[in-house]
Amino acid sequence: MNLIFEAVGRVADLGGPVVMILIVMSMIALALILAKLVQFLRLGVGRHGALEKALADWDRGEAERATREAAGAPSHLAGVAVAALRSAEAPAYDEGALRARLTGLASARLARLGAGLRLLDSVAQVAPLLGLFGTVLGMIEAFQGLQQAGAAVDPSALAGGIWVALLTTAVGLAVAMPASLVLTWFDARIAREAQMAERIIDTALCAGVGAEG
Repeated sequence: MNLIFEAVGRVADLGGPVVMILIVMSMIALALILAKLVQFLRLGVGRHGALEKALADWDRGEAERATREAAGAPSHLAGVAVAALRSAEAPAYDEGALRARLTGLASARLARLGAGLRLLDSVAQVAPLLGLFGTVLGMIEAFQGLQQAGAAVDPSALAGGIWVALLTTAVGLAVAMPASLVLTWFDARIAREAQMAERIIDTALCAGVGAEG
């Protein structure tokens, strides 16, 4: 652990304040990613087995069994499923109003999954730009030194200044690329949850339509 801190310290010393900002951004992104993973696990994201079974039973006309299975599902959409199935059992209901109500309930649950992802998106977008900004500042400084040196230019010193300047771009990309990939994965998982919520509502209100024999 000490070696990691020492390496980070050396990179920060070489890159200056821009690299320090990027390191802080990477820590924020990592903390957010870990928090979202724990949340997804706790809410049962992707665990649709019980809900799939409940919907299949509902299509076969086994309403009581389907409701019981939906209530015991380990998914955060279980509440939406139970509300949809119980509401659809009412002798008379306004389908448009009920669909709107259930869609709003599902949207509220999906919004919880998306909370905080805007910050991760900001890190993915700003980090490479910040790294490029640090590189531009470093190149300006390097060429200012070149101008001041006049005829007595030391190529090794110039090369050293340039690679240190390029370091900020490398750090910016190193922060942005993993953040972007993880954000894409989170978005894909949320999209699948939205599809499942829509399927729950459609199945509850249109039992048996398109069901396999």
